[in-house]
Amino acid sequence: MISVEGLKVEFGAKPLFSDASFVINPRDRIALVGKNGAGKSTMLKILCGQQRPTGGTVSVPADTSVGYLPQVMKLQDNTTVLEETRKAFAGVTRLKERVDAMERELAGRTDYESDDYMRLVERFTTEHDRYMMMGVESCEADMERTLVGLGFSRDDFGRPTSEFSGGWRMRIELAKILLERPDVLLLDEPTNHLDIESIQWLEQFLAQSAKAVVLVSHDRAFINNVTNRTLEISCGRVIDYKVKYDEYVVLRRERREQQLRAYENQQKEIADMKDFIERFRYKPTKAVQVQSRIKQLEKIVPIEIDEVDTSAMHLKFPPCLRSGDFPVICDDVRKDYGRHTVFDHVSLSIRRGEKVAFVGRNGEGKSTLVKCIMGEIPFSGTLKIGHNVQIGYFAQNQAQLLDERLTVFDTIDSVARGEIRTRIKNILGAFMFGGEASDKRVGVLSGGERSRLAMIRLLLEPVNLLILDEPTNHLDMQSKDVLKEAVRAFDGTAIIVSHDREFLDGLVTKVYEFGGGRVREHIGGIYDFLRHRDIDSLDSLGAAANAAPAAAAVREAAPTAPEHSRQDYTERKEAQRRLRKAERAVEESEAKIGRMESRLKELDALLCDPANASDMELVSEYTSVKKDMEAEEERWTALSEELEGLRTSI
Repeated sequence: MISVEGLKVEFGAKPLFSDASFVINPRDRIALVGKNGAGKSTMLKILCGQQRPTGGTVSVPADTSVGYLPQVMKLQDNTTVLEETRKAFAGVTRLKERVDAMERELAGRTDYESDDYMRLVERFTTEHDRYMMMGVESCEADMERTLVGLGFSRDDFGRPTSEFSGGWRMRIELAKILLERPDVLLLDEPTNHLDIESIQWLEQFLAQSAKAVVLVSHDRAFINNVTNRTLEISCGRVIDYKVKYDEYVVLRRERREQQLRAYENQQKEIADMKDFIERFRYKPTKAVQVQSRIKQLEKIVPIEIDEVDTSAMHLKFPPCLRSGDFPVICDDVRKDYGRHTVFDHVSLSIRRGEKVAFVGRNGEGKSTLVKCIMGEIPFSGTLKIGHNVQIGYFAQNQAQLLDERLTVFDTIDSVARGEIRTRIKNILGAFMFGGEASDKRVGVLSGGERSRLAMIRLLLEPVNLLILDEPTNHLDMQSKDVLKEAVRAFDGTAIIVSHDREFLDGLVTKVYEFGGGRVREHIGGIYDFLRHRDIDSLDSLGAAANAAPAAAAVREAAPTAPEHSRQDYTERKEAQRRLRKAERAVEESEAKIGRMESRLKELDALLCDPANASDMELVSEYTSVKKDMEAEEERWTALSEELEGLRTSI
């Protein structure tokens, strides 16, 4: 579908990448990976035609459509949600206008025998058939299904887009791109503004409905569930791995070990040559050998090693005071904004040392309860902060509180204490501030860079209650691993608001679900919660979101090991996928049998006519259809038995 040959991009003396060649095929699900700054977003812009490369070619067939979702885009504020989403069908609307105009012209003409009239009829027929093939009757239903899947309620459809945050308006843009059904989808961090339920819906959509997908994402679970191929941008090259991300990580580690061995051998060879040159440079009897070594040295092409994997970097929170047994106790807490009740009757107790997750659809009150705990907003009910509690809080706007006059290094140096000060450079490198980047002033950093810097600063402060609100949105996978290990080793209590399943897996032992104005407690890890809620079912999600509030339910079963939870959840997903496939197969078989029965009735009627009694073609077709129908009925029986077995096993 898209062919890339010898691609080269330069922004300075050193190319971003060069000699990149690959092909995007139909049904490809490609993860584009690499460290921040490697050129992933640049590659997507080149593929969609928004940016021209320094060299090489990108060939896109004329009939191939490309949909691109950037990380940042200009958003419209003068329409409603539904009106803005309907723009996805602008081409269908224009086609309908042309068809309607031709239909009116045909109705008003009487020159039925003229060539011009026949050409108009032919044009009308072609355009009308094309219009009907687009499935225009289902446009409204598709819009509603997509918007609901991305987290909007039906009450939101008529609201102006200006009433929504930037994250929600990005969802509208994503909905428009998905509804256009392009041949190639280019998605740059599509999960940054989605909650767990919407991410699950997007996974299912991309797996079942998309044609070809190239995506950049730091959500490991998302790219593992969606992709089947990995393109890595590393050391200025693009390496193609025909495997999903987890398998790519293993292959990359093996490849890097091979590179390291080759690099060490080359360095030894270079050192030996230099040593020989230095020893015999001024001996006339060795002049020929010295010159030979010098020429060999000049011809050596240095072996480059992939960027060092910083996931092994260890951070640990500094020691702090021991807090009381219950750092946070909520009793009948309620929060209203005007007539809108965000949540009511919230009663929960978080014990010292617990690590809990706040999950739920956007707008259900996760960050609001965090602000209540921080004392930033008023509420009703009782909320107690325990004895000796020292809170470390990372909010979405935390980056705005940094001193813009300081450098990156000085920002961290000002809070680092003791032995950690000797490792500041390593810590900054683990969070993508290595080399000259540590000397940048905070004022010139991007929003994502400031967020990462604020996260490092928090990691070095002595606290015993850690509250993280969407901490992984601007971190790459290595940095997330560093943060996850630091939080896991943290001796205090942690509250984590996140939609990143991979980050939460193995980190939290309790999940608080926000929805329908209530907060419900679930004992166990994130995959225990997902399996318990059967999160795959969008219908059950909608029902859960709109259900009458119930008292907080606590699962009595002890939490299982995170790995077993994830395995059980994956197996359940796979079983449900097989069930849906079997149901479709039975339905298709039934439809096929129905068509054959209809044709047999038609042939029966024709053969009953004496005029057709000796028509051997009809007799032959009748025999053939009858035979095919009997075979299909046997197949339907086998499929039905298989379906029944699957239903019993789930």
